[in-house]
Amino acid sequence: MQALPAARRAGLNRLAGAFRSRAVSVAHRIAGIEESLAAACRRAGREPSSVRLIGASKMQPPASLQEAYDAGLRRFGENRVQEGVAKASALPPGVEWHLLGPLQSNKVRPAVRLFDLFHAIDRPAIAVELDREATLQGRRIGGLIEVNVGGEPSKHGFAPQGIAEAVAPLATLERCAIRGLMAIPPPAATAEGARPWFRSLRELARELNARLEWGGRLVELSMGMSDDFEVAIEEGATYIRVGSALFGPRPT
Repeated sequence: MQALPAARRAGLNRLAGAFRSRAVSVAHRIAGIEESLAAACRRAGREPSSVRLIGASKMQPPASLQEAYDAGLRRFGENRVQEGVAKASALPPGVEWHLLGPLQSNKVRPAVRLFDLFHAIDRPAIAVELDREATLQGRRIGGLIEVNVGGEPSKHGFAPQGIAEAVAPLATLERCAIRGLMAIPPPAATAEGARPWFRSLRELARELNARLEWGGRLVELSMGMSDDFEVAIEEGATYIRVGSALFGPRPT
């Protein structure tokens, strides 16, 4: 495998050190992530503004989210509706809330009240329910199609094979606009090990965008987390979901 550029090694080492230390402030972590984000964009010939950082705040206390908010972060992602609702009441207004985990049908109503973008639409029925509920609430929300790129039985999402036909009906939704794709690749020993999966998601989006029903509307790619977001950016990520590198280890 080709050696990593020195600048990228330095960035990864800096983040790894921050991860191990509970004493590092959230503001310092955010600054380091933004520096690494900008460096990855330079390598890929992209503008840093084309990538948006989401603080993946699962199990983090509201105080940590407040610290991130005070440092300028305005996008937070939760895996569960109830946890997001509880934290939203503790934060100032102006937060953009993202639901990163799969959604159960009985949580659609409160989810639509809070969340702006749903990253894990894993079946047509839930997208239709979101669209219906958004209509009832007079809201416009966004959705991303989750793709099980590695075909792992333990993960949600559409299989890449046959996905074009499976998701075609979602192109007509009006209040839950499908904006792109999301994936969590299989575990890899290194960040580079995730690159083929990120690349496959980008290619899948290109293929879907070439179809008449989508017409180039799938512009978002949600991929990349604490250990591999730089590689994801190099492969076209527009949203990165960063938890431990931003907030530190989850409370036990």
